[in-house]
Amino acid sequence: MLRTLGQTMQSPNHTNLDSSVFFLLGIPGLEQFHLWLSLPVCCLGTATIVGNITILVIVATEPVLHKPVYLFLCMLSTIDLAASFSTVPKLLAILWCGAGHISASACLTQMFFIHAFCMMESTVLLAMAFDRYVAICHPLRYATILTDTIIVRIGVVAMVRGSMLMLPCPFLIGRLSFCQSHVIPHTYCEHMAVVKLACGNTRPNRVYGLTAALLVIGVDLFCIGLSYIFIARAVFRLSSHEARSKAIGTCGSHVCVILISYTPALFSFFTHRFGHHVPLHIHILLANVYLLFPPALNPVVYGVKTKEIRERVVRVFQKGQGTGVKASE
Repeated sequence: MLRTLGQTMQSPNHTNLDSSVFFLLGIPGLEQFHLWLSLPVCCLGTATIVGNITILVIVATEPVLHKPVYLFLCMLSTIDLAASFSTVPKLLAILWCGAGHISASACLTQMFFIHAFCMMESTVLLAMAFDRYVAICHPLRYATILTDTIIVRIGVVAMVRGSMLMLPCPFLIGRLSFCQSHVIPHTYCEHMAVVKLACGNTRPNRVYGLTAALLVIGVDLFCIGLSYIFIARAVFRLSSHEARSKAIGTCGSHVCVILISYTPALFSFFTHRFGHHVPLHIHILLANVYLLFPPALNPVVYGVKTKEIRERVVRVFQKGQGTGVKASE
């Protein structure tokens, strides 16, 4: 199948990107399992929609939750929903029907939004680390530092940073010509997967892609680590064991979300660039884990580990059950 597609989508001459049509192959080597793989994708997509919408509704309808930490959580949920809608529909179409055809403009648009949303999410995670730092290290100044104006500005910075860092990539790809196969061995239009199909000098694309990734992952992880060093110093200076436990507990959800988000991202990043002997389907599975698992698990982590959200979710379901019982009577 791959050979046939490669032959039918090859062009004897250099093809301009504007007139190109690509084909997303899915997961090479696991085509026979595509239908089965669609089951966890459906489950994760459903969990992402239900979980993140639940977080947004609960925070919006509960005035007591209108605090910086929960507003940042709403930003995270919004980005997760947007990222999921950018990937899951096309992914399911590929797994169910083999509908991998995608125009060049749609491919570049998907590429831009997927990577931009990932960068925005990293910025919000950094902001949440700063929130925990201020709450624990400077509790008396918390309300004056993290005002509504500052939170809005942080949200705008997250959007602008992700968009501006990703904006050059489609233009850099647009200057390339494609004279070989237009079959992308991936489930979505990943930047380097598309660049590898191009002819000519792709060094600027590779350098910029690596630089942007290091600027986001490297800088954000360094700053998050630094904030938690300061938090740990402040926590261990507390004389009361109960106060230490409470302070550590307030960071638990954020640490879990960081591990869920950055662990698959780092695995995918390093195996893509240095794991030349890693099978291709492992690369693609890791890339999909990075895109699908964090949006589905983030609301679960905060719902389970955050008392205020957990109590309100339980209250909503209890009201729903009460209404159902009254209706049946």
